[in-house]
Amino acid sequence: MQQDAAWPVSADVVFHSNRFPNYKIGVNNQTPELTEDPKVVSMKEMVARETTQLLDQEKRLSVRDLASKFEKGLAAAAKLSDEARLKGAASLEKHVLLKKLRDALEALGGRVAGRNKDDVEEAISMVEALAVQLTEREGELIQEKAEVKKLTSFLKQASEDAKKLLDEERAFARAEIENARAAVQRVEEALQEFEEMARASGKQDLDELMKEIQEARRIKMLHQPSKVMDMEHELRALRAQFEEKSKYSIKLQKELALRKSGDGTTQNSYEIDGTEALGSFLKILPCSSDALDISKFSIQWHRLACEGGKKEPISGATKPYYAPEPFDVGRVLQADMMVEDRIVTLTTTGPIDPAAGLGNYVEALVRRHETEFNVVIVQMNGVDQPSQSIYVLHIGKMRIKLCKGKTNVAKEYYSTSMQLCGVRGGGNAAAQAAFWQAKPGVSFVLVFETERERNAAIMLARRFAYDCNVVLVGPSDRTAM
Repeated sequence: MQQDAAWPVSADVVFHSNRFPNYKIGVNNQTPELTEDPKVVSMKEMVARETTQLLDQEKRLSVRDLASKFEKGLAAAAKLSDEARLKGAASLEKHVLLKKLRDALEALGGRVAGRNKDDVEEAISMVEALAVQLTEREGELIQEKAEVKKLTSFLKQASEDAKKLLDEERAFARAEIENARAAVQRVEEALQEFEEMARASGKQDLDELMKEIQEARRIKMLHQPSKVMDMEHELRALRAQFEEKSKYSIKLQKELALRKSGDGTTQNSYEIDGTEALGSFLKILPCSSDALDISKFSIQWHRLACEGGKKEPISGATKPYYAPEPFDVGRVLQADMMVEDRIVTLTTTGPIDPAAGLGNYVEALVRRHETEFNVVIVQMNGVDQPSQSIYVLHIGKMRIKLCKGKTNVAKEYYSTSMQLCGVRGGGNAAAQAAFWQAKPGVSFVLVFETERERNAAIMLARRFAYDCNVVLVGPSDRTAM
């Protein structure tokens, strides 16, 4: 009896729970303790919460979402039913365990005496209390099972209703879509018919209007001469007279300048021929038969801010001919001819005049983002180009691009290494040619369709380059500014 006696239970023992712990009989009659998560919500609370959420969302959910929610609720109810079944099995195991424990305590109580027997009896009473609590929990579990069955049946019925409602709404939507398609088709047919009628009536009205205009023009030409045509003819005559008077005036100014100089006959033997304006072509010609051949002279053209001012040499202008560029407008041009120890100086009668209407034309081009000019490349990197293919020169606000079709020959942004000016030489085509150095080592001589386009391209590029804080001039012109 003393060997089988149980150790006494201390009076200051504190139990963590007021109920008997959960055990499960495993292999070899082992009873591992099953841990419970304190955060797990009871089945009743979960069912109540899901039911409340479904009822709240029923009014604001669509039919499709409502059906999905009912299906999820049905799956949750099935899961809860499975959990209730598992809990029932666990409850049965707990009853078996409690019975075994009570039998063991009663057997132990018959073998002990004294204080130990009192402790055993107290433990037996605790086991009986746990059995009562377990019975109460089983009653609650049975009630929860009934509620879960009701909720499951309700959710099944609601899911079926939702599916029926979904099918009805889908059929109604398909009918509405078909009606809308039919309405759109009718509207399109009506619009096409209206467009055909409007096109036919508009064409008829346009033909009648053209006939009326032609008849009015015929009547006007028969009964009243066109004032515009008279003004155009008069303007052309005035321009021709102005050019003739200008040439005669320049000739008189040259003769007057020669008479004023009055020293030597060498200066009187040569003159600068051509209109002293932008877009023209200046050429040195002999005035007498006994004058030396111009090819024997070494020639250098200069710019003068005014007559008698400081001379600024024009780099590359060493030919008997020179085409003024926009940088020469408002300046006097001077050609120094040197042979052995003799120097012949020829000067224009006045500053180079601007081209008529060129300023307004360039201002109109400035408003565009990019302007295209058709050009021909006659020289590339100092090498003559025999091909006369047409290229396109794009002058934009940020860069200049030379291309042929989709192939880019050169494309550079405005920089201090870029140069653009008129060709210094080049024969009779110099007034239409320009020199462009895209970057060091890459240069072109381009011929434009007209003198107006050549000068407009130079002025436009310099305007855009100035907006980019770049001064775009020709060789050695930067020091002359």
